[in-house]
Amino acid sequence: MRIVSFLPAATKMIYDMGLQEYLYGVTFECPKEAADMPKVVRCILEGKNYSSIEIDKIFSASKAQGKSLYWVDDELLESISPDIVFTQDICEVCNIDTVCTETAVMKLTKQPKLVPLSPNNLQDVFECAITIARAIGKEEVALNYLASLQKQTDDILDKLRANKAPLKRVMLMEWIEPIYNCGHWIPFQIAAAGGVDMLSNPAGDSIVTQWDKVLKYNPQVLVIAPCGFDITRSMEEMSLLTSKSGWNDLEAVKKNQVYLADFDMFTQPSIGTLVDGITSLSCMFHPEIFEADERISAKFLNYSKIEVFK
Repeated sequence: MRIVSFLPAATKMIYDMGLQEYLYGVTFECPKEAADMPKVVRCILEGKNYSSIEIDKIFSASKAQGKSLYWVDDELLESISPDIVFTQDICEVCNIDTVCTETAVMKLTKQPKLVPLSPNNLQDVFECAITIARAIGKEEVALNYLASLQKQTDDILDKLRANKAPLKRVMLMEWIEPIYNCGHWIPFQIAAAGGVDMLSNPAGDSIVTQWDKVLKYNPQVLVIAPCGFDITRSMEEMSLLTSKSGWNDLEAVKKNQVYLADFDMFTQPSIGTLVDGITSLSCMFHPEIFEADERISAKFLNYSKIEVFK
């Protein structure tokens, strides 16, 4: 069986479940485990260092013209001759969508099975792992994989209950300029970590959120994790927020509860990385209860400790 993944999250779960022997092609932004894999999907933004504002303008213009940011290496895909192609319909910015995938696949001599993975909430992402493994004929592998991850989230919840931890008023930003709230599975991650984000859109798309709404909501904890940005990249954009009127009045700023976090724990829905996100959020929301190990502590940073980058 030959598999091609047009979705970084699917690629990550394939590796996490030890099923990579069936993988023959990936996208340019798939995780480091797949660094040596043939890159079937490319993007016009690849290798560029555009700002948040520029990326938003490029996507808006592309969408208005009915164009995609992504393209497929047709010759490479034909040479692989896949049996299964994993794709998605969640976001046209983050990854190539099913419509573009179908257009590329129609040209192939052998027609593969398209398996779209389009989760809306956290439980859906768990089920995506089963969908992937079932398509390969290895469903039991997914069940074992998910059991260990479920135990991690259950342990966090048990600890929150045992310590009678209060819910923290949280906002997680998926984009800086313009500001986007968080959607889909992220509000469920926040809840699993002991917080609530009343500006979020659970099981739905993230949307532009006006700054005055953020000020009125006044989060106790502010998590900044723009899609596609790691901590260092987000740091380059922080002046867009810190220069806004009222920034210093936010409770999260006053109490040094502003965090930068790597995007892959939130906006790349591999269930393993999302559980890492829940773990990291629990440490941000309730540092008096949870302590991050070395691996998790490298994935987020308290903004008040900016001097470590100097």
